[in-house]
Amino acid sequence: MATSRIAPAAPAAADRTARLAVTVFPLLVVAAGALGLAAPSRFTGWAPAVPYLLGVVMFTMGLTLTGEDFRAVAKRPWAVGLGLVAHYVIMPGLGWLIATALGLPPQLAAGVILVGCAPSGTASNVVTYLARGDVALSVSVATVSTLVAPLVTPPLTLLLADRFLDVDAGAMFTDILKTVLVPVVGGALVRMVAGRRVARLLGVLPSLSALTIAVLVLIVVSGSAARIKDAAALVLLAVVLHNGLGLALGYAAGRLARLGAPSSRAMAFEVGMQNSGLAASLATAHFSPAAALPAAVFSVWHNVSGAVVAAWMSRRPTAKMSRRPTAETAPGAAGAPSADHPAP
Repeated sequence: MATSRIAPAAPAAADRTARLAVTVFPLLVVAAGALGLAAPSRFTGWAPAVPYLLGVVMFTMGLTLTGEDFRAVAKRPWAVGLGLVAHYVIMPGLGWLIATALGLPPQLAAGVILVGCAPSGTASNVVTYLARGDVALSVSVATVSTLVAPLVTPPLTLLLADRFLDVDAGAMFTDILKTVLVPVVGGALVRMVAGRRVARLLGVLPSLSALTIAVLVLIVVSGSAARIKDAAALVLLAVVLHNGLGLALGYAAGRLARLGAPSSRAMAFEVGMQNSGLAASLATAHFSPAAALPAAVFSVWHNVSGAVVAAWMSRRPTAKMSRRPTAETAPGAAGAPSADHPAP
């Protein structure tokens, strides 16, 4: 979710770490989804564990946050504010438009909209790094979008999805507080108090986060396996459109605001990549397993598409950023991916 740092001596090592994260993680999630689809009866009883698993992911994110991450927000309020508004306007709006245009059944429509109303995806900073984008901006937008999610996600979901299903915004607010804000803040406080001890565990956090999200997808897919065969193509179409248009419009928003190419690349991923684990948890708790299907598919697709788009962008040098990491994105600088922040 936030910045990632490694030893400043090895740019190639940073690239390898980031590429490994966006390569292995989607494969792990695909394998988990396939297992849930092949043997759903073995995992359907795991559904009550979903909020706790998400809490684990959020806590590991909190452990990676440092004071510099929050100071970076104050240094660039205009760019961070633009990223936040773009994220919470473009993706919810696209979710509603796509659900309406495709005539999705109510459960799936609500699920697509809920994905759009979720905060930024937790791998966005790693993908931004691979794209030679503005990692510091990516970190700031992802951090703020997660912290304000309890105040933004429930009312947006109520506004856009209530025509499809009944939405209890108050209960959703409480759930996001418990599963997102409290674990993230708790992790940040632990990092503040016991920074040196936590630093010893940072290398394990990416793997822990990846495994936990894979289990989340396993549970969600197993809970709606019966619906997947009937709705898989329609859900995939909705997810591809949602993610693809989000990436394009996020980049366009940055360019229209004259933020420059590196910052516009960060905007693309902060808008187009969602915290689908949160969306899956909320959909399961407040709607149905079928409503969690779009989030499960999105969790795989946005990592694959993000890696592909990042690879394409990295081969297009800009006036403000060469193909090599700059002082802002070089390993060891604020915002350079590594084990200091979990990639998935």
